[in-house]
Amino acid sequence: MNVSISTVVKDLDTTVAAMQTSITFYALTMAALMLLGAKLGEVFGRKKIFITGAIIYATGSLVTGLSQNIQTLFLGWSVIEGIGAVMVIPAISALVANNYTGKDRVKAFAIIGGISGAAMAAGPLIGGFMTTYLSWRYVFFAEVVIMGLILLFRGVLKDSAKVIKAHIDVTSVILSAVGLISLVYGMLQSKTWGWINPMGAMTINGKEITPLGISMVAYLILLGIIVLKLFYDRQQKLKDSGQNPLIDPDLFSIKQLRSGLSVLLSQYTIIAGVFFVIPVYLQMTLGYDALKTGIKIFPLSIGLILFSVIGTRLAAKWPPKKIIRVGQYILILSSVVLLGSVSASLKGWLFGVSMFTVGAALGLLASQLGNINMSAVQEKDTSAVGGLQGVFQNLGSSLGTALIGSVLIASLTTTFNQNVQGSDLPANVKSSIATGTKAGVEVIPVTQVNEIAESKGLSTAQSNQLAQLYSDSQVSSLRTAIYGLIFIAVASLLFSKNIPDKFEE
Repeated sequence: MNVSISTVVKDLDTTVAAMQTSITFYALTMAALMLLGAKLGEVFGRKKIFITGAIIYATGSLVTGLSQNIQTLFLGWSVIEGIGAVMVIPAISALVANNYTGKDRVKAFAIIGGISGAAMAAGPLIGGFMTTYLSWRYVFFAEVVIMGLILLFRGVLKDSAKVIKAHIDVTSVILSAVGLISLVYGMLQSKTWGWINPMGAMTINGKEITPLGISMVAYLILLGIIVLKLFYDRQQKLKDSGQNPLIDPDLFSIKQLRSGLSVLLSQYTIIAGVFFVIPVYLQMTLGYDALKTGIKIFPLSIGLILFSVIGTRLAAKWPPKKIIRVGQYILILSSVVLLGSVSASLKGWLFGVSMFTVGAALGLLASQLGNINMSAVQEKDTSAVGGLQGVFQNLGSSLGTALIGSVLIASLTTTFNQNVQGSDLPANVKSSIATGTKAGVEVIPVTQVNEIAESKGLSTAQSNQLAQLYSDSQVSSLRTAIYGLIFIAVASLLFSKNIPDKFEE
């Protein structure tokens, strides 16, 4: 949907802002209801919830594909598909954990992890192709067909886990929803509003909302942390009183699970960061269309799929901790190579190789993490862990886009302003740029810089110079953003220390 925004805006006669709201709300729906979706699997059965979720998801896809306005698209995609997804995602992990043991389970989770990561990488390519040559609607119609095929073969699904007889605590659902929505929404809005110092601002009835001169992002994230602490305290209280919590608080005391979820968080943070900064540069600086952008980053998909398979084979000889650590070291090294491959055109074999090796590293991680998390708990807790994995994936994706996006914008703003002030452009131009960049610099195609400059009365030579300075700043900011990814990759080494040397059969 990200690569199809402009086409959908035109087809539905809507705005980019409305589309961005739909994209954001889809993430918020999953953040709000993921733990509830996991609990429904425990209470009603994983297979039943998986099938119900698939039907709901297919319904949402059909509504979205047939939508003639933004309201219908919002309902079908952001709401109905989101609800279906939170039922399916935890159930997948639980069903795999319950149906396989030992080496077979390692293979099963490696396949799931590889396909999931590859799907993220291939999404822009598929969406770009469909949007360019057919219609974005066919993507959603295809989802209906896929879900139909899954339902056709539902008989092969086995659910050996016993359901529990318990009511679902509504207060816990509300607390988890409010906490996660606040946290995720704050992260997603950081690129627009700023983390602490307001860049833009939340606006209500034309009035900017910046309490005490602080961005609402800081308040939303703080609120999310406070509410999630209240959620955790309630889960502990429910368990101590013999009632059934939405999620067992003792799960968070399991070192292996904490370590696995933390590495998963960093993995999705890096994936989201790469899929933000590279496409933005390709499309906004180099003018690539959606299809060309997808092709350019496709080596990452190939590496991810291939090395998720290799990771599965290695699991027969190497302990899981070694595979994870090798993946992390490759990720650091390949990120450094990616940094070195950055140029104005992003052409050359080094960029392709670095994207492939980034995918390879993520593939090795994907081959192990699902089983690491599931093997840390008993069968009765697999749905809950499936929900936690969905939450951490969602948080990682939001954090990657928000954090790396903020680094990109902040670096672009600082570098562009410095380049302009150090140039021989007229003093009034320097002053105007300094004033205009206080709230940040918008990422726009370089060609638009010429048009804007000339409309402000600059000569052709001055406009070209300003455009070149902006282009140089974009390259520099891309390097800074990738350096941020390297930092996250290095920090993730700290998270993997409690990964086990072997799985218990």
